[in-house]
Amino acid sequence: MSINKKLKNLKTSKPVLFQILVAAAIIAAALIIFAVMTATKKDVRRHTLTMAVPVVETIFIKTDSVTVNITGEGTVEPLRQISLSPQVGGKIISISDSFISGGQFTLGDTLLRIDPADYKLALRSAQARVKDLESKLMIAEEESKIAIEEWKISSSENSGSGEPPPLAAKKPQLFAARAALDGAKAGMETALLSLERTVITAPFDGRVISKNIGQSQYVSPGFQLGHIYSIEAAEIAVPLPQEDLEWFNVPGLTSALSDQANATVTASIAGRELSRPAKIMRAEGVIDQKTRMVNIILRVNRPYDTRPPLVMGLFVTVEIRGKKLPEAVLIPRIALHQNDTVWIAEDGILKLRKVETVRFEGNNVLIRSGLNNNDQVITSSLKIVTNGMKIRVKQGKGPRN
Repeated sequence: MSINKKLKNLKTSKPVLFQILVAAAIIAAALIIFAVMTATKKDVRRHTLTMAVPVVETIFIKTDSVTVNITGEGTVEPLRQISLSPQVGGKIISISDSFISGGQFTLGDTLLRIDPADYKLALRSAQARVKDLESKLMIAEEESKIAIEEWKISSSENSGSGEPPPLAAKKPQLFAARAALDGAKAGMETALLSLERTVITAPFDGRVISKNIGQSQYVSPGFQLGHIYSIEAAEIAVPLPQEDLEWFNVPGLTSALSDQANATVTASIAGRELSRPAKIMRAEGVIDQKTRMVNIILRVNRPYDTRPPLVMGLFVTVEIRGKKLPEAVLIPRIALHQNDTVWIAEDGILKLRKVETVRFEGNNVLIRSGLNNNDQVITSSLKIVTNGMKIRVKQGKGPRN
């Protein structure tokens, strides 16, 4: 082999040798690092994961006789509201200071006066006619007596007897005189009544809604002088679902007319809370076809006797005291879960209990059955619940009355 060829082979083998040496160095370094890490690693201990026992709040249950309360809302309306009109015509000569919008009056108060001059003259004329006809009746009675005496004398001379005929006794003239007098007396009573009607008085204790008349204005019979309403009582129409009617007496619908349920009416007026007792009087004659609800009518006596008063048009809340349920209990709504289920805490265990609900009352729910005295009802909210799961109970609240 020539020298040039040997030199060429030597140059070709040097890079291959270098690559082998580098690879060997990397492998050696990796082995050293692995050995060091293996020698210095810590033992890994296995831990068993445990679920935290949830802490819950509870209330103690005490069953008792519970009154079912039904709530609703309505607007105060007057018991009576009328348009005040005169029965005679004439000029207004006097208007009471209380006959203004918002004015208050009592039964028999004089509200307006119509000029009575023409009616006084008519009464005097009627009285004069009565006196004239009274005198004519007296004359007719005397003439009748004389005619009867003359007939008797003439009859005895002619050997006659019995009662004289009506014409001979002037009975028709006597009847005519009496009828004329009765007609004149009726006319006098009419004139007197018209005169009395020139004074317009209050038909009840009430207040004025509006006034449509002024001083010296001429009015005719039937003219609307104004609108007034009574304050002897107020009524409130409260729409309620039909199923609520089973819990209290509605006179004429679910009970006798004398069986009136008690209720309380509350409202806010002039920055103050107002509360008045009320009675259930009746139900309206029809069921609302759209809402399928029934309007129950409550009555409040003397709504203006308090300050502030229960004014007409006021929006109020009504609470009706219904029937009593024995061995029932009220619990917070938060304690009732799906399918009418309640969570019970018993010896550190959560138990699911099915209950019978009656109705919701505000933030509470009325339970008829399913709970016993001293049961601990859980009021806390839990994300995951299983029957028989372990729990820790906070200090429970006292028995619920």
